[in-house]
Amino acid sequence: MDDWKSLDPRSLPHRRTTSLKRRPWAAILLLGASGFLAWRTWSSTGSSRPAPEEPGPTPSGSESPFSWDEIDPSPVLEYQDCGDGFQCARLQVPMDYNRTETDDRTFSLAIVRIPAKVPVSDARYGGAVLINPGGPGGSGTLSALLSGRNLQTIVDAENDPYKAAFDENDRYFDIIGFDPRGVGATTPAVMCFPDPTSQKEWELQLEAEGMLGSCPNALQRNWQRMQALNQGCSVFDMNAGAEAWGNDPMLSYLNTRLVAQDLVTIIERQGEWREKQGQKAQVSYDNCHGVDESRAILRRTQWRVDKEPLLYWGRSYGTVLGATFAALFPNRISRALLDGVVDMDKYYEGRGPNAIADADAIFDKFGQYCDVAGPGGCPFYVEGGPEAIKDAYWALENQILNNSIPVMASRSHGPEVVTWTDLKAILRVSMYQPLLAFHTFATLMGSLSSGDPEPMAVFKHSRHVESCPSKACKIAGPWSPECSLGQDNTLYASAAILCSDASFMTHHDQESFEEVWTQLKSESATLGDYWAQLQIACVGWQAKAKYEFTGPWGGVTAHPILFVSNKLDPVTPLRSAQHMSKKFPGSAVLEQNSEGHTTVAAPSLCVAKAIRNYFQTGVLPVAGTICEADLKPLVGAPDGIHSLGKDLSPGDRKLLDASLAEAMRGHFPHLSFDWNLS
Repeated sequence: MDDWKSLDPRSLPHRRTTSLKRRPWAAILLLGASGFLAWRTWSSTGSSRPAPEEPGPTPSGSESPFSWDEIDPSPVLEYQDCGDGFQCARLQVPMDYNRTETDDRTFSLAIVRIPAKVPVSDARYGGAVLINPGGPGGSGTLSALLSGRNLQTIVDAENDPYKAAFDENDRYFDIIGFDPRGVGATTPAVMCFPDPTSQKEWELQLEAEGMLGSCPNALQRNWQRMQALNQGCSVFDMNAGAEAWGNDPMLSYLNTRLVAQDLVTIIERQGEWREKQGQKAQVSYDNCHGVDESRAILRRTQWRVDKEPLLYWGRSYGTVLGATFAALFPNRISRALLDGVVDMDKYYEGRGPNAIADADAIFDKFGQYCDVAGPGGCPFYVEGGPEAIKDAYWALENQILNNSIPVMASRSHGPEVVTWTDLKAILRVSMYQPLLAFHTFATLMGSLSSGDPEPMAVFKHSRHVESCPSKACKIAGPWSPECSLGQDNTLYASAAILCSDASFMTHHDQESFEEVWTQLKSESATLGDYWAQLQIACVGWQAKAKYEFTGPWGGVTAHPILFVSNKLDPVTPLRSAQHMSKKFPGSAVLEQNSEGHTTVAAPSLCVAKAIRNYFQTGVLPVAGTICEADLKPLVGAPDGIHSLGKDLSPGDRKLLDASLAEAMRGHFPHLSFDWNLS
């Protein structure tokens, strides 16, 4: 699944647009590699969120950045402009859909909408595509802000609706991202720490102690830490006012089955909103053109009460949510694109093969690409072929496992110690995002092998950010909503959702967990320790889902699902997509011949065209279709870097632009590049 580590979704960052015409392709590859050094990502055992380098967008007529506090939660969708062409809303949904009259608790879902290029009254309006970036715990609002326009370009018709001739078959879509219950800007949020400072102190201690495998007693230390965290976080709702909830805590209402029900609420409320917009548009049309007896606009925009269909694009964990929805509400599926497919049998019940079986094959690819690139393109190159390159890394990893490297302070950073955990963190990111990370991985490992730990220390230091409580937090006090605004709860919301969904993970004692860890290490030297580290997050977790998902485990949907997968994915292997496709008769699997987590790991015009065709026409790719990636890690375009984008139509260039922009952002949404290299 995904490791979605986000910026604070409560602060809305400026969107940067890109243009193929301004991009020397060779420079993009170098920039993708060097830009990775600036990532403030998280290690396998901790997290950090960078403060935004720019203010959020400013609503029209206002000089201050948008804040979610400016929007009052409502049981109906009431969009308001929130800057840069985005619209925002806070939608109230029941905490318990089977609630009694005395239980009026709600979640207020944070929602960001990118309006379609045509009004909802236009015959070419295709509806709203809901997106989920992964996780669990990923922020859909942030995904909409940073990736939404790229996704919109991919699903929309090629023609500009205001420049090309009118074509009634063209479709243009809204893009809607939302923060699931407990996540990000949705309230109440999962809150495991009284303020940002205590959270940061915890994460720095966790990082310093090291992940599983870093020392002989790493299991015991991590086990004890997870017990300390979860004995409080999974039992007590520390949010202000939660003491009134008694023995029915908010944490019992975070699981994916209930988020699927929230999707129903969102699309129903969107249908209600659409009808209201249509009524206004019909009145306006009649006033200008005379009464339309056919009431065409009203008919097109009519709210289909309790029958609104879902259009959906989910990645990684987002495929769990999509498949769960499809199993529970098969008649509501209009379009469902599931990319980087999680096996729901394995996710919910632990049945089936482990997810990391293909991870080491991606590391094999690193050796192959590095060997092809040679010393000029791969800083970790050694003579002797791919195996020699891989052996050089394993020797370096073993060396640092036994002897961490102290690095003195410099003008740009304080003293650091480069550890085995640091290497495993950058290795893990490289397996997820080879196109972006292989060059940086090779650069850092090359420096370490030559006796220079400074670049690795700079990289490690770049992840450390300030975490001072705000003035409002200090006034309101610990555990207050004001203090939650300064915290990135992604890691902890992720654990809350995962441990509620996959209750089998909460049943391990230390001995049985060690057996799981040993099995994972035997299947993957690259990710075995890391994947076990994710699962240890459920140690001591006590909150139980009020309504567990127990099936159905598939079904015939109103419209077939499109599953998409890389040939080699480190945590959602191709075989998972094939397995899930069998559960949903009539669905199809589209394979992208690349490596990394989800097809966002590499641009592919072929895949983008297939996705567009699916949303435009509903037609699935021909069975057995395999699309090539347009860029490969370290070596560039298969036919040479200057061939990329050559001889393309303007429409295809724009589509490739969007696909490339998504790949360059990857799974780390705070990543941004200045493409103006000319």
